[in-house]
Amino acid sequence: MKAGARKFVSVGFATLMLASSLSACSSKGNNTSDNTKPSGSTQNTASEGTSKKHRTLTVEVFDRGKPGQPDLNNNYWTKYINDNFGKQYNATVKFVTVPRSQEVEKLNVLMASSDAPDIVFTYDAGTVYNFVQQGGLTDLGPLLDQYGSALTSYLGEDILKYGKYNGTQYAVSAKRTILAGFNTFIRKDWLDKLGLPVPTTAEQFYDTMVAFKEKNPGQVSGVIPYGYSLSSSTPGVGAIMEAFKPSNLTEKQFATLQAQSVSMPPWNLPGYDKAVQYLNKMFHAGLLSPNFVTDKDGKLSDADISNGKVGAFFTNWDGPYRTAPGTYNNLKANVPGAELIPIDPWQNDAGNHPKQGYSPNGLYIFVPKFSKNADLAVQYLNWMADPQNTLFLQNGKEGEDYNMVNGVPVQTGTTTSGDKMMTVANNLDYDILSNGIELGDPQKNQAAISAGYPGYEKEVENALKVSMTENYAPYYYSTPNAADAKYHSQLTSLSAQLLAKLITAKPAEFDSLYKSSVQQFMDQGGKAVLDEFVKNYDAQNGQ
Repeated sequence: MKAGARKFVSVGFATLMLASSLSACSSKGNNTSDNTKPSGSTQNTASEGTSKKHRTLTVEVFDRGKPGQPDLNNNYWTKYINDNFGKQYNATVKFVTVPRSQEVEKLNVLMASSDAPDIVFTYDAGTVYNFVQQGGLTDLGPLLDQYGSALTSYLGEDILKYGKYNGTQYAVSAKRTILAGFNTFIRKDWLDKLGLPVPTTAEQFYDTMVAFKEKNPGQVSGVIPYGYSLSSSTPGVGAIMEAFKPSNLTEKQFATLQAQSVSMPPWNLPGYDKAVQYLNKMFHAGLLSPNFVTDKDGKLSDADISNGKVGAFFTNWDGPYRTAPGTYNNLKANVPGAELIPIDPWQNDAGNHPKQGYSPNGLYIFVPKFSKNADLAVQYLNWMADPQNTLFLQNGKEGEDYNMVNGVPVQTGTTTSGDKMMTVANNLDYDILSNGIELGDPQKNQAAISAGYPGYEKEVENALKVSMTENYAPYYYSTPNAADAKYHSQLTSLSAQLLAKLITAKPAEFDSLYKSSVQQFMDQGGKAVLDEFVKNYDAQNGQ
């Protein structure tokens, strides 16, 4: 999940461009081709799936900018796809790179200019809904009935429902096999050097950060007790809000006030003001990254962690162990003996440590309406749902790239460099149907997740355990929030600006500034979003 901050274009601008392009391209092509089968057929055989005419299927792939990565359109994995799916369906699969840190902005431009690939995806639900509202997406329902039996069986209705809008299947959501979200990490070697215990409350965490600053156990120039940035991939106050949020929220308060997106701070949530004030206190005590306001993609913070300057930080549950950006590898290379561990210091008023995780859906995968290959796109996803293809795309070749140990694939190290390099764990940029290792069994998935991080197996196992303790998922809405889709980009940008002002504000001015900031947020679209959440909640629950 982590790869850098998302940058957003104006929804209004993107919508205007998209509407114009859809009008201009209404005759560009329909959603079927020479091999479309008679209505009502549900077969998925190779002979029926193969077109008489050779076609090229274009598919999005994230470019994570990992040093040494292979050609993302021509490597070990793309060759497997073309040697198998391509030959079976008389097609060539061409991959179109999109920078991970700018994926929403780039996707808006590609859709608006009708240059988007046949298969595109995003984690941003609001972006998908914008395209739905503009009539820019293919109705996948009939195609799933015709070509997607394995796909629909794999996902099931609990996942498919996330891609339905007003009863129409406009997107297919990937299955998130691991629901863990984020963790707070700390330098255990610093704790040990100072003889300090692992902090278990917000107060203890603050005192620990003060000790890191005053005693500088790493003996580094420019010590940063708590690494923090305004990166939209780990935005707002992180898990700090859990320490200040009341434990007795009603379901309606949780559903309507709790953040539905990691990039949108829950300004009206009780206790959120205290969480922001906590960061304000840390800032004035010199405990935060001095450049957090300008570090919008998190790269400066990653560099500080890698160089041994940071005592603690908040990131994806497995963030330090990922090969990109490789912070833990870099840290250990730069600081021999450095040790990171996940901690759980955000205890609430009931003595619990709740953590917001993810809903069971991952990527939103969809097909632009102007695509001429919608049927082939569904066949491709259906092919990917085959367990044999999933196993290869996530692990490589048995006996060469991995060995099966107790039913779990254990990597041999061949996929960390060269033509076989995976730019993200479990190769999720090519196996887009599964967000996380997929072995067909939840217990095996959890047992296998650590095997995807060679050298950090025990650490990852522990990090997953910490992140999943008292983990909760966002509330599921059957009706999308149109106001959220409309205002999401500008409210995300505004929230970052407001947080920067509040965290750096004079303590005596904080309360009044917070009130005015919330009012500004509400006036610029926040009230419309909140009102619609309330309306949708009431309708969904028969109120």
